[in-house]
Amino acid sequence: MIQPAPGVVFTTADDGDMRADPAARMRLGLPTEWATVRQVHGADVRHVHGPGDHGAADGLRTTIGDLPLAVFTADCLGVVLHGDGEVAVIHAGWRGVVAGIVENAVAALGDIDSVHVGPHIRPCCFEVGPEVAELFPGHTSTTTWGTQSVDLAGAVASRLPVAPVISEMCTRCGDGYFSHRRDGTSHRLAAIGWVA
Repeated sequence: MIQPAPGVVFTTADDGDMRADPAARMRLGLPTEWATVRQVHGADVRHVHGPGDHGAADGLRTTIGDLPLAVFTADCLGVVLHGDGEVAVIHAGWRGVVAGIVENAVAALGDIDSVHVGPHIRPCCFEVGPEVAELFPGHTSTTTWGTQSVDLAGAVASRLPVAPVISEMCTRCGDGYFSHRRDGTSHRLAAIGWVA
């Protein structure tokens, strides 16, 4: 578990898959009933008032204290945004970033105090085709094996009103993270935020 700030937790592979093992949630020391969504790589951010599945979307926000919001990732970015007495958590893959998930979360919260980005696939390993790279002008890079890549965290940061704290850990080449690109896993890391 990584807790970079109050109201923010990013899990690791050692913590287990929080979707498949509800008992693993108890080990985090948080309430075990979370608000979640069925992620679709889109731009919808749901305003929620209680735990449970809140439908097809890629983000949640709340002003309710002691209500953890969670999204699940295995290379995409889990992003936790805090405002004055509220929090949003988004799943930001390249499709969602292009669709406007970051801008929608910022608009939903209004004033943003802090943003944290969890472990994700970094430019060293995020190989993309030219059709994806052209969607991210100014945020293209090269993988360690010499192919075109995108700095997705940089693209997210450019859409935020405050500088985010971005994890330096790459899920594909780093140890201790689930990575769909590396091994096709169905396991997921959790990005969890709550009103701190």
